[in-house]
Amino acid sequence: MADVGFLDNQVKIDDTTLRDGEQTAGVVFSNHEKIRIAQLLDEVGVDQIEVGIPAMGGDEKKVIKKIVDLGLNASILAWNRTVIDDIKHSLDCGVSAVALSISASDIHMEYKLRKDRNWVLESIKTSVDFAKSHDLYISVNAEDASRADFDFLVQFAKTAKEYGADRLRYCDTLGVMEPFGTHDVIKKLKEAVDIEIEMHTHNDFGMAVANAVAGIKAGSTWINTTINGLGERAGNAALEEIVMVLKCIGGVDLGFKTERFREISEYVANASARTIPVWKSIVGTNVFAHESGIHADGVLKHPKTYEAFSPEEVGLYRQIVIGKHSGSHAIVAKFREYGIELTDEEAKDILAKVRKAAVEMKRSLFDKELMYIYKDYKKENGS
Repeated sequence: MADVGFLDNQVKIDDTTLRDGEQTAGVVFSNHEKIRIAQLLDEVGVDQIEVGIPAMGGDEKKVIKKIVDLGLNASILAWNRTVIDDIKHSLDCGVSAVALSISASDIHMEYKLRKDRNWVLESIKTSVDFAKSHDLYISVNAEDASRADFDFLVQFAKTAKEYGADRLRYCDTLGVMEPFGTHDVIKKLKEAVDIEIEMHTHNDFGMAVANAVAGIKAGSTWINTTINGLGERAGNAALEEIVMVLKCIGGVDLGFKTERFREISEYVANASARTIPVWKSIVGTNVFAHESGIHADGVLKHPKTYEAFSPEEVGLYRQIVIGKHSGSHAIVAKFREYGIELTDEEAKDILAKVRKAAVEMKRSLFDKELMYIYKDYKKENGS
């Protein structure tokens, strides 16, 4: 596919499945699951893993220490408020990076923090200065940045950079942005402040991935993701979708082991007591399931007619589904899998029976049901 303007090796992934993903309502990972998810994220190629919130203490702090001790290739980042005690908890865990998060919008300052802009800036100065004095990599998170006054956001970012922050996390906390606006604001922010920008996007309007990609097009170099798009409310930008968008549409291969995407998606789905919808982009089984006669015929002749990438690239396999919308070529191909070569007349007759059965049962047919139809057909025709 055509390159749409990304720079090779420009983008890095900071995955927050273990923090924002676990903040999904009703989701709790066991310590064993958190460790295993961290290992899987590292193995598939994530650059940085946001492992949790050390200030919670208890099991949270213990498991973060265990993840740090695994010696993974990925940088290990912990989430903090812009509070010195929070950072001390992160230091206790031995992480190499911290996210320091504070609200950037006036509505958050007025109703949540009950503080003013000066207080926010002073909080950034104090916390960033302290973290820098302990040689930590620092991401300053501008919470609700998408609803912040732009001039104040520039001041917010400049203050973070001046005191030693390595990057700014631009948070579309409510998922209220759209890609064109995202591109414009990130481009302006990059022009105003020379600091790396990370996209943290939410999916309330179904645009988390689109907004993250728009941010990258405008100059961001980091994306905050979760497996399966887990996250508060409607979730975050899905890791598997971001990586494959960049690879297949953007022409940028981040070097991920994408063939393990279905594996890690299944593990996180089970750990979060969720199922992977069959229609889920990239890792849903229906991405490579073909029933429509025209589509199935095209794929059987050449997979790229109706598949943007091969199923093996993400750990899946192709399925030719037989049902109401199937065509005779699909029938012939399916029975060939059973070692049966149908004539054109047999395929036409069996297809009529398949369509009738599919309508009656309101679904596609199982292999055994197809064989029953075939055997009944052969009996009817005295063979």
